[in-house]
Amino acid sequence: MSKSPDAFRTISEVAEWLGIQAHVLRFWESKFNQIKPVKRAGGRRYYRPADVDLLGSIKGLLHDHGLSIKEVQSLLREAGPTGLSTHLEAMNRGERPALGAASVGEAPSEV
Repeated sequence: MSKSPDAFRTISEVAEWLGIQAHVLRFWESKFNQIKPVKRAGGRRYYRPADVDLLGSIKGLLHDHGLSIKEVQSLLREAGPTGLSTHLEAMNRGERPALGAASVGEAPSEV
């Protein structure tokens, strides 16, 4: 029996779906404070569907498009999770969209 699309996922399920190891997800949690899995007794993590979608976008930008963690953090701050997904979709089409004052791959401007 498969789970509902709205069901929470364990760390091993998400790691398998993304094709990465569970320790990478735990590391990303420390780098992206928008990823907040529910933690049950014993510390087991359960990811909401929105967390899974965000992790998919992060993985795509980091692994498939070669962005740095700092670049993805900046995009996430500027555009939020929905904007990050939109940015990934544009990059998948071969576009190199700019967000805010700095585009991906450029150093952020000093204020």
